[in-house]
Amino acid sequence: MTEARILGVRVDCLGMGATLGRIEQFADEGGIHLVATVNPEFVMRAQRDREFARVLESAGLCLPDGMGVVWAARRQGCALRETVSGVDLIQPLAAMCARRGFRLFLLGAAPGVAGELAATLRLANPTLEVASHSGGPEPAQEAETLKLIHEHGSQLLLVAFGAPAQELWIDRLRNRLGVAVAIGVGGAFDFLTGRVPRAPAWMRKAGLEWLFRLVRQPWRIRRMAVLPIYAVKVLSSAKS
Repeated sequence: MTEARILGVRVDCLGMGATLGRIEQFADEGGIHLVATVNPEFVMRAQRDREFARVLESAGLCLPDGMGVVWAARRQGCALRETVSGVDLIQPLAAMCARRGFRLFLLGAAPGVAGELAATLRLANPTLEVASHSGGPEPAQEAETLKLIHEHGSQLLLVAFGAPAQELWIDRLRNRLGVAVAIGVGGAFDFLTGRVPRAPAWMRKAGLEWLFRLVRQPWRIRRMAVLPIYAVKVLSSAKS
């Protein structure tokens, strides 16, 4: 089985290794490929936001970000053993770019964050060509952002504007970006620079990262309130 449909949203049955292979293939092919990291909030938003649902459907890859998505995909026969989140993807992706000579661009987060992460990735991968810009999804910032991406000659673009802004931004500018792969990575830059701590490895492996984040950021309760509804809908759709 190559993909699952979770309440109508496609999720590709790929682990980290296969994902990196597909992204490398996209970079070789050229063109423009959107990669989305689909979590339960994406799935639920797509139920009421037709434009967001359309953008997800157009993506070259829809990756399983979160155990809730892995659980739902497994129920359909998807042989998934792990999640593939933006934060976990960035470091091996940077290593692949360094090995292949692909140019990487980091866009988003607060001023200075992308630059700090770029320096860290460059230190770990001395041959990596990486540039950064805080930018933003507002149309007024488009010209400067596009100029910097084009000047760098980037093949891969990581966008940390948060969902759904990052996916909608990539889709709106897809024919002007000039990159082969654009990936929405949410708050990944903040995690990788230590501004927001991640759950211990054992909690991530057990699918409890959501609990760690909720304890540290209680305001997330409003966003996470969608999770029980998501689970009920997934179970109900399997019966229908």
